[in-house]
Amino acid sequence: MRVLGIDPGLTRCGLGAVEVDDSRMATLVGVEVARTSPSLATHFRLRDIADAIAAAIGKYQPEVVAIERVFTQDNLQSVTPTTQVMGAAMVEVGRAGLAMAVYTPSEVKAAVTGSGRAGKAQVQHMVARILSLSAPPQPADAADALAIAICHAWRGTGLLGSGSDSAVEVSLSGKVSSKAPLTPAQQAWAQAQAMQKRRGAVDPRRSTQRKNTP
Repeated sequence: MRVLGIDPGLTRCGLGAVEVDDSRMATLVGVEVARTSPSLATHFRLRDIADAIAAAIGKYQPEVVAIERVFTQDNLQSVTPTTQVMGAAMVEVGRAGLAMAVYTPSEVKAAVTGSGRAGKAQVQHMVARILSLSAPPQPADAADALAIAICHAWRGTGLLGSGSDSAVEVSLSGKVSSKAPLTPAQQAWAQAQAMQKRRGAVDPRRSTQRKNTP
């Protein structure tokens, strides 16, 4: 399965794609950061970000796109542009006819580090380790985008449904459940996840930990 992760931001928007096989081993497909100038009006900056997302979808050919959700409990002035980028991203993903998933920052951190309170440096380190990179991706926006993609590949519970938002659950036994009908892309993803779980695939980090346990 190929996942494109998006770390939404108006000045810097991280775009990272990973490929995950049946054993849940992840490899880097590509990563980049779309940038816009604060001197431009917001609608022009959103246009440029949307164009970059559309180009990344065409370049990396993902099966599903994952994006990080932001919260309004933070600084509203900084959150508003980020939510606008989320909207622009959703339009481009919808235009491409792809499935989309949304995750909170703590869900992403927990997926790649084991802790929802991990710092950026820890996330960067684990992304490099998971993808077997010689150095952590820079800047942090790039690492965050890859972490979001990995989070979806490993957890897969944040898919948006057709008609209404709904999580698609795949149980440990491989049973698929959803509150709404699935798109063809969602069905393909869910079937792949179910097959992995029926085969007993595990997080490769846990497998390594077990091997190192005396």
